[in-house]
Amino acid sequence: MKNLYLLALLLGSFGFAQAQSTVSGTVTDENGDPMPGVAIMEKGTSNGATSNFDGQFSISVASLDATLVPYFVGYRRQEIPLNGRSEINFTMTPAVQALNEVLVVGSRSYERSAVEAPVPIDVIDASALAANNGRVEINQILQYAAPSFNATKQSGSDGADHIDPASLRGLGPDQTLVLINGKRRHQSSLINVFGTRGRGNTGTDLNSIPVWAIKRIEVLRDGASAQYGSDAIAGVINIVLKDQTEGLTGGVTYGAYSTNVGEGYAEESGETLFNVQGTKRLDGEDRSFDGNTAKLDLNYGVALGDDGGYINVTSELLSKERTLRPGFSWRQGYGSAAVDQFQMMANMSLPLGENTDLYAFGGRGDRNTDAFAFSRSAPGVDGDSRAVP
Repeated sequence: MKNLYLLALLLGSFGFAQAQSTVSGTVTDENGDPMPGVAIMEKGTSNGATSNFDGQFSISVASLDATLVPYFVGYRRQEIPLNGRSEINFTMTPAVQALNEVLVVGSRSYERSAVEAPVPIDVIDASALAANNGRVEINQILQYAAPSFNATKQSGSDGADHIDPASLRGLGPDQTLVLINGKRRHQSSLINVFGTRGRGNTGTDLNSIPVWAIKRIEVLRDGASAQYGSDAIAGVINIVLKDQTEGLTGGVTYGAYSTNVGEGYAEESGETLFNVQGTKRLDGEDRSFDGNTAKLDLNYGVALGDDGGYINVTSELLSKERTLRPGFSWRQGYGSAAVDQFQMMANMSLPLGENTDLYAFGGRGDRNTDAFAFSRSAPGVDGDSRAVP
């Protein structure tokens, strides 16, 4: 009886061994080169193998009538019947449609960052952006376009009303390096002394550069003091001037703020924007709009020589009226400053040889501003003993 059981077990093992077959072969690409890492699966089962460095593989299948399915990213999927063969070679062919790079962001704005750069870099088309968001000055354009860049309008803050203090990553205005065509831009002579951003610092007046003179703005949102020095701790802003030679282009911009938002509010000792009629401002002017802004831009470019030289000149005329936003601060004057300015910027390059260029760029501007002063109410006036700035 024991001999019969042993014979039955041996026959069962022999039958199982006969049910499994081994298939081997080589996988190559369309050029005949071996392809390592190709996954070969038996269709309808979990049996599989992977080709080695020489493209060779060996797989156990249920029978020689099985079908092999090779997989590799970017290559066409195939189904190869064995038809009784225990050795088979096949070639992988690339897919007809290659995979495209897909960027998924939680924003509906245009692509701004250089995604392949090892550091955070933003490349901004200032002229196109200004045409879309209604801003007329570089500081305000970057404020709404570049992360970590901050430049706010001040009121009653001495010189900061006239030259906006701007910063990167919350650091001081003098810790952001500004370049023009890769060359250092000078800082302003204003020291911020009141309680504004960058108190005790001297920053760079970006608003002194005409928007239409700029081809693009490159913002490095990372410290670069090892390369540029301590004034690049917060980052680097490189402004690339236009080099186009298409002749004369221009643009006109106008905007204003509606002051009708205050209608219907009761007059309370001059704390609101309007009086009881709801049409006259606290300064007595009868208007429904303030902060009227008008700007004229002209850009002219012409070629120099036949070797790619150029000269590009931009002029900008800007006029902004004051705004009045006292709110509940008990101040007679609180709002943005009035600005009247004219600016020009030129950019030139002339090739002199294979490795030699003569280049020059520069600008000139004139700005007149009128801002509300820092003030305090006299104590005891109308029963008010408060001293409010």
